[in-house]
Order: sequence, then structure tokens, then C-alpha cells
Amino acid sequence: MKKNTTNVLIVGVGGQGVLLASELLSETAMSAGYDVKKSEVHGMSQRGGVVTSHVKFGPKVFSPIIPYGQTDLLISFEQAEALRAVDWLKKDGLIAVSTTRLVPPITAGGKFHYPDDPIADLRKKVKNVIAIEADKIARELGDSRLVNTLLLGVISTRLEFNNTLWEKVMRQKVKAKFVDINLKAFAKGRELAAKAAE
Repeated sequence: MKKNTTNVLIVGVGGQGVLLASELLSETAMSAGYDVKKSEVHGMSQRGGVVTSHVKFGPKVFSPIIPYGQTDLLISFEQAEALRAVDWLKKDGLIAVSTTRLVPPITAGGKFHYPDDPIADLRKKVKNVIAIEADKIARELGDSRLVNTLLLGVISTRLEFNNTLWEKVMRQKVKAKFVDINLKAFAKGRELAAKAAE
């Protein structure tokens, strides 16, 4: 068991599955024997607003909120959201990001600008970025809602939990008819992370 606390920040837009990803990660860490704390900010999630979840686990965790600049792993369901959250990351942290591009309506007025290439901007700031076409891969696997388990699969390669534990939690927390396809997405995420590491 790790001696230090691991900090995972999950960001996205309402309806993308941020909260389920947070739940699966938290339950897996608890099943591994860790103390776990999480905090979620839903905001205007039902209207496509920003959703964030802080997940911390370790031998003893005292606060659910990750200190600024202390995130070990950043999972982002949308590329500009990753760029917005990048300064929460440690210098040697990892970002697993979907190349999904959801331009908010507020940019239409011209007051706000959506970045031209958020992934390129991320790579200028952070050494460890794994960007995947999660929406496209999820559709190819058969369900556009699989982005969360794809990205969990990516970051799982940086955590010490074994696959059996992840699978057990998914079977408990995911509706039975969706378990197999989520496990397939999780395995695909792990495969993509392995390729990125080569």
C-alpha cells in the first residue's frame, strides 16, 4: 500500500459521466483498503455546465479538496476543460484527456474565445499528456457514453489496483446490461495508455 495520498481531479461537462468515473475510482480505492475522500461540484451540469470531482485516497485522508498544484492525475472529458484545470496538476503529473471539443454558446458573442488547439497548449505546459479520441472510440465500441471508463482505463495504468478489483467494482456499480461493454472500454483505455508509453 502506498504511503502517500494520491490526488485525482476529474473534469468535464454535464452528462459526460464525470460522476460515475469518480464513483468507480473511489469505490476501487476503498476496496483496496484506502481511506478515500471525494468532493463534487455539479454547477449547471444539467444545462451542459462544468462538472468537477476531486478524489483523494491514501492511508489517511483528512480533506476531500485537492490543494492547488497537487493533482497527480487529471482526467478530462473535454480538451478545453483540461487546459482550464492544468494548473492544478503537479509538475510530474499525468493528464488523460479526450479530444472532445464542446464549444460553449457563450463564445458566439465574441467576448470569450475557445482555444484553437487546447491539446497543443497542454503539451507546452505538461510533459505527460495522453490524448485519445474517446468519443470516436466509444462509438466504435458501441456506446458513446463509454468515455468515462475509457479514460479510467488510461489512468488505471498509473495506479496499483489490479484489474480484478476494477472489474469487481464495475460489476457492482454499473447496470448489469452495460457491464461487459464498460469492461471492454476500460481494457481499451489500458491498451491506449500502454501504446502512449512506448
